Amino acid sequence: MAQTLIPTSSSVPQTLTLPQSQSESESESDSTYSLSNFDEPQNPNPNPSPSPSPTLVPTLLHVSFNQDYGCFAVGTDMGFRIYNCDPFREIFRRDFGTRGGIGLVQMLFRCNILALVGGGPDPQYPINKVMIWDDHQSRCIGELSFRSEVKGVRLRRDRIVVVLVQKIFVYNFADLKLLHQIETIANPKGLCEVSHVSGPVVLVCPGLQKGQIRVEHYGSKRTKFIMAHDSRIACFSLTQDGRLLATASSKGTLVRIFNTLDGSLLQELRRGADRAEIYSLAFSSTAQWLAVSSDKGTVHVFSLKVDSSGLLANDMTRNAPESNPSNPSAIPSLAFMKGVLPKYFSSEWSVAQFHLQEGLQHIVAFGHQKNVVVILGMDGSFYRCEFNPENGREMSQLEYYNFLKPEQTF
Repeated sequence: MAQTLIPTSSSVPQTLTLPQSQSESESESDSTYSLSNFDEPQNPNPNPSPSPSPTLVPTLLHVSFNQDYGCFAVGTDMGFRIYNCDPFREIFRRDFGTRGGIGLVQMLFRCNILALVGGGPDPQYPINKVMIWDDHQSRCIGELSFRSEVKGVRLRRDRIVVVLVQKIFVYNFADLKLLHQIETIANPKGLCEVSHVSGPVVLVCPGLQKGQIRVEHYGSKRTKFIMAHDSRIACFSLTQDGRLLATASSKGTLVRIFNTLDGSLLQELRRGADRAEIYSLAFSSTAQWLAVSSDKGTVHVFSLKVDSSGLLANDMTRNAPESNPSNPSAIPSLAFMKGVLPKYFSSEWSVAQFHLQEGLQHIVAFGHQKNVVVILGMDGSFYRCEFNPENGREMSQLEYYNFLKPEQTF
């Protein structure tokens, strides 16, 4: 599974210097390009591509949040767009025409460097290549090429992680040197997460067995395997520091919280009684809350039992079976029998919910304001909702937009 770095121009070096902060980037005057936030004024593209007709609504191929959930990126069959979450606004778009499909877009916080992968019926780039896009130059400055389709990309300030269907490649961002290769079980969703705070990298990916999670602690050079579920892994999420891991299986009834250092199960959350496909999991910045979206059309917010030391107080000893309780509404009244009844009766239920169209894929994140959840739908919907941590129940909708149909939203 060889891979090559091919600069798109002979004048572009293979070294990408990514400073850790804006102040550092300002001091590097000899860099090939500079980093700045998207919401700073940008130089206009001297050769802009012709924009499609404003009445032509693009087909959404991909949507994802950036690392701090302050922005999100959209890939369509005509290009890609970047949006700010609060306040909601389009920051910029790059239209490549009707044959310019972008299947994956990954931001690096708010800087001008993005990773793009072609997608859709008419991809702008080959689906087996990761293109490094510099928006200051409005062009790709390099690429990583593989022998099979790229299923996922994750970015840190110091790493590029590329996910294939059964393999993961970890590169150093400064020089694109290959650092590590990981074999996985079949991973068609491209599941992989990395920590984002400065310091040693924590990477989480599927293991080689069904239901298994692999945790790479690059700082201590330790690998930890966690048997998270009996069935295959459907979704997982990592805290910013890589300390806590949330997982869901293809059954979709339970979400489990693990300590990535020792692999211990810390808390178990019950989404519902029926099977469901979990679309996304998201920790709040303080790891006090976890949001979950699924094909059932309900976004759930769960309370995590985090004590003052930053550890989860509820230290469960082993996985509970993912069985369906016959009467979920009776569970709170049976709490006193916690040690006698099967473990699923002690699973914790969500404190707040928000109901959406069933069957439509949505992803969730926590907003920068307290007790706010941001929801993005594959129909172009954007919701900002607020939950009451004391009373819970149905969340209050604060905003709604459709970012694919701007004439209806602005």
